[in-house]
Amino acid sequence: MATLRLSSQIGKNVTHWQQCVSQARALSTASIPATEEPLTHYRITLRRSAISLPKHIKGTLVSLGIHRRMQTVYHEHSPINAGKILAVKELVEVENVPASAVRTKQEQRQERKAPRGYKVVGSKIAEAGL
Repeated sequence: MATLRLSSQIGKNVTHWQQCVSQARALSTASIPATEEPLTHYRITLRRSAISLPKHIKGTLVSLGIHRRMQTVYHEHSPINAGKILAVKELVEVENVPASAVRTKQEQRQERKAPRGYKVVGSKIAEAGL
């Protein structure tokens, strides 16, 4: 009786897992139209600190070019980069992006900067008609 109950539970788990996999595949293929450019790069952002982690983990982050939290780097798809990402998967956030979305360090800095000068948003003198 216990074996029958256990085997039916395993069958339910396998069926649920197969449904999840098929849904994930459907979503991944449905979200990429054929007209978009191919996803050729990883956007890697360090979300968690590597303090008190082993030296080989810190070395992997350095080899990816990541030195501080919330820093974002871009790398091409390759087995070497994929292996490095897997080694630190708990610390980083990874997205697949097309080549047109890749930003250099200077471009990222320029996007964060505020525009120069100032802008008058409202004036009490102009509202009063003086």
